[in-house]
Amino acid sequence: MNPAYYIHPTAIADQPCAIGAGSKIWHFVHIGENTVIGRACILGQNVMIAPGVHIGSNVKIQNNVAVYSGVEIEDDVFLGPSCVLTNVSNPRSQVVRRGLYEKTLIRRGATVGANATIVSGVTLGRYCLIAAGSVVTHDVPDYALIVGVPGRQTRWVSRHGHPLRDPQDGVFTCPESRLRYRELERGTLRCLDLDEDAPLPPELAVGQKPYRDFHQSV
Repeated sequence: MNPAYYIHPTAIADQPCAIGAGSKIWHFVHIGENTVIGRACILGQNVMIAPGVHIGSNVKIQNNVAVYSGVEIEDDVFLGPSCVLTNVSNPRSQVVRRGLYEKTLIRRGATVGANATIVSGVTLGRYCLIAAGSVVTHDVPDYALIVGVPGRQTRWVSRHGHPLRDPQDGVFTCPESRLRYRELERGTLRCLDLDEDAPLPPELAVGQKPYRDFHQSV
């Protein structure tokens, strides 16, 4: 047992692998060899991490998620319960494609909702939010809210996960953090007050109200 992190007695970590300080590995998790897991991660019950996967820091993977070879996860990502990640677009039991795994990149701060499916070979942009049960078949921009089957962008969301509505002079304001965002001509969104790679300041890193307090019509 490494005192720098916690791993439940029922979990298996094949060697060699690297697990960062402060991470917690819970019941029946299986971590493959040559896997790298960053600091302060949480892997829930029945999670499987395939060999060679790289996972950043402060990543939360909920119960019953399999992260297959070919998937790369950056810092601050949230993977909801039973979401699905894949690594081959045309799998056949009779055809071995182990050397042809497609790269799926989940960028910093992205959220994948419960039971959502991410088809292999796509990139999920920073701070995007994939709604529960959605099926993602194409790359997703930073801050995009994706809903449905197949998944479509319905609007932008803030870094705190709130839909951005009613811009004033082209500027959206998050109802929780009050951080401001502007849509660029290229169809991308950027925060005006905080760089996308900067950590949240401590006063904005803890939620104070539930989602529906900000969206009474939901």
